Amino acid sequence: MGITALWGATFLVVHLAVQHSGPLFFVGLRFLTAGLISVVVFRRTLAGLTRRELGAGAAIGVTIFLGYALQTLGLQTIPSSTSAFLTALYVPIVPLLQWAVFRRAPRPAALAGVALAFAGLVLLAGPGATGLSLSAGEVVTLVSTVAIAAEIVLIGVFAGTVDLGRVTVVQLLVGGGLSLAVMPVAGEAVPAFSWVWLLAAVGLGAASCLIQLTMNWAQQSVSPTRATVIYAGEPVWGGIVGRLAGDRLPGLALAGAALIVAGVLVSELRPRPRGKRTVHHPGSPPSRIPAERPHT
Repeated sequence: MGITALWGATFLVVHLAVQHSGPLFFVGLRFLTAGLISVVVFRRTLAGLTRRELGAGAAIGVTIFLGYALQTLGLQTIPSSTSAFLTALYVPIVPLLQWAVFRRAPRPAALAGVALAFAGLVLLAGPGATGLSLSAGEVVTLVSTVAIAAEIVLIGVFAGTVDLGRVTVVQLLVGGGLSLAVMPVAGEAVPAFSWVWLLAAVGLGAASCLIQLTMNWAQQSVSPTRATVIYAGEPVWGGIVGRLAGDRLPGLALAGAALIVAGVLVSELRPRPRGKRTVHHPGSPPSRIPAERPHT
């Protein structure tokens, strides 16, 4: 519950930081910091890096770059609470992506979750006379959820076949490096120095490692189903922190946010056979690769 609350708070941190920095520079610094910390944490195992692990880490790193760069771009123009609830849509998107790529039909509960989440999106965006009135920032954030869902799918592909630490290092460094490398192409310049973006990027980089290590430790004794219920509170905490910071979502948008959270829960919850206990990240098969949550 503590790290879930921390996740929710990071939306506001990013929202404030990108008022002083471009999105690509901030994402690059944030994930390079996380990558360097992970190098220190997993330094003893790096010598055994294989080609498969390098490829797995690079592929996941690309999705991290796309997901977080687009999400951070959206946070320049939309409230942190809105971004938090929109980002949660990646959970019900995962089974749809698996259906499209692997022809793996989603469970009825997953389809019900998608329907609830879409209804919530309609209310959160605010339906108008000509359809959904999505702003550019909201559209970019929605696109980012597809990249984040792709990250979860890739984690399932490589599950159990690669080393946790080595792939973590590669995916974080690739995600951060790509973000900085694309800056000249996107016309983004290095921002003027500000303690706001520096402390935010370094702090979130450290938080990324801390959160993942905490998840891996906690889920040794917390079932995936129970963990999913706790993690679904992430956008709620984001909304609470945003509200304390001055965000004011209308009643219709709050109802939409509640439907999105309900969609996340419905699409993720599933019965676990009696007497069988597994430890894995919710939304993916048992895996040794840590899935970077969509705001850390």
